[in-house]
This record gives sequence, C-alpha cells and structure tokens, in this order.
Amino acid sequence: MRYEGTVYRPPSEAGSLIIQLTIGCARNTCTFCNMYKDKKFRIRPLEEVVEDLAMARKYYSRIKVRRIFLADGDALIVKTEDLLYILEKCHEYFPECERISVYGAPKDILHKTPEELKQLKAAGLDMVYMGLESGADEVLKDVKKGVTADEMIEAGKKVREAGMILSMTVISGLGGKKYWREHALGSARVISAIKPEYVGFLTLMIEPGTEMYDQYNRGEIELLTPHEVLDETELFIRSVDAEGTMFRSNHASNYIPLGGTLNGERDKILGQIETSRQRSKFRPDVFRGI
Repeated sequence: MRYEGTVYRPPSEAGSLIIQLTIGCARNTCTFCNMYKDKKFRIRPLEEVVEDLAMARKYYSRIKVRRIFLADGDALIVKTEDLLYILEKCHEYFPECERISVYGAPKDILHKTPEELKQLKAAGLDMVYMGLESGADEVLKDVKKGVTADEMIEAGKKVREAGMILSMTVISGLGGKKYWREHALGSARVISAIKPEYVGFLTLMIEPGTEMYDQYNRGEIELLTPHEVLDETELFIRSVDAEGTMFRSNHASNYIPLGGTLNGERDKILGQIETSRQRSKFRPDVFRGI
C-alpha cells in the first residue's frame, strides 16, 4: 500500500485496512483542525486505488481483512459511480470483508441523492463517520464548518434512511465560555433529531498551525476549565433524547471516561459525571491539566 502524508482514521478503525481514496480535505476551513493542512486535496486515480487493494491482498494473503476504511477526509465527494466501482473492488479482493466505512462531510452527504446513498449501502458501504462538532449555529459559523445545524440534521437523516450506520462526533468546549450553553443544547437538539447509532465526545485541543490557535493567543477565545466541560456535558446528557444511541466520551483528549446507552443509561452517565466532580474536590489530579 502507498500512503501520502499523515493518515487519520476513527479510533474504532484501529484494526482496519486503510486505503486512501482521496488525499486531504476538500474544504479544510475548520479553524480548530490541523489534520490536513500539509496536503492539497485531490481524488486519487481509481487505478492507483485498485493497485493498493491488490498490494494489500498480497501483503495480507494469510490474514482475513474484516474491515476497510476509505480515507482521507472526503471519500464521499467521489462520484457515486466511481465509489461503486471501488466498493466492488474491495469485495473482489477481500470477500471476507464485513464492513467498509468512510468519513462523511455533511456537504458531501447532502450532494448525494437518497437513491445514490442507498446504492452505496447496497454495494457495501456500511458506516459513515460524520463530524457534527457542534449543534449551535453560532459555533459552527465561528469555526467555519460551512454548514448549519439544520443541514447537519438533514445530512444525518439521509445516512440513516439509507440504512448505513452513523457515528457522529461532538467537540466538548468548542463554543468556549461564550457559547457553552448554546453548544450543549444545540448539539443535544441535533443528536435528538438524528438519533445516530453512535455519538462520541472529544475535548477541544488547541493545535499549533490552526486559525483557532492564533485566535487563542490573541485572547479572542476563552476556554472552558475541566469542571466547566463537565457542566457542559451534563447539560447535553440531560437535554438529549436519542433512545438507543451509544454515547462515549473516552477519547485520549477527554478528561474522564464516560459511557452508556441513551436514554436508558442517562442516570448512569450523570452518576459518572457527579462521581468525577466529587473525586476532584479531594484529588486535583482527577482532571489532567488542573
């Protein structure tokens, strides 16, 4: 296989075969993200992608490849007919494959018709990872996400209606002190409307080389403390209505691990939050960075 630049994938794709269908991010405007700043976006020639699949099959000749992740950030921007061709080739070289997944930018999803998404699902595209980041329009505008909360809802519903598994991410603290309530309540509204199979919380990390890093150093952004992140998360959990959605906040960026299934384990998650609050009164090291 051939890889260009740093390759990113969701944590749950750690054991997957990663194939770069695209390079970089087509928009690359989010103020908080530095993942693809070193790459100029392009769609790889299909013959190169197929060559990588052939090389991977040869390399893993004695290993069953159960999952394939099509990178980088915008695989769904590829024309549907070309995606169908690559999905066919994935199953041709790896008939044992049980799941193929991609990152799905909301704009890319919205540009696909419901029929196209159903075609992709039928061809073996099983799971889409979509970054909500925030459900508050004020925050989405500030971080230059390029979509509104209602467009996020439309995109998420399209994925679910096509029969694909949908995993969404929210970034704790993204609205700063100014918009923390709007961020929590807006994100709860969007997740409630879509009811994805999974929602994962990351915690905002200010990365050098990003626009947000410069904003922070100019004093234009006031970050939440770990305790305030807990308050924000609690407000989300109390406000969200997404029966059956699996909630996780156990990324390396998170201050404490949280997890449970909505809505049935709401009290369990709130209990985890309160336990962490109580522990932090006596052990300042409960939250990293305090």
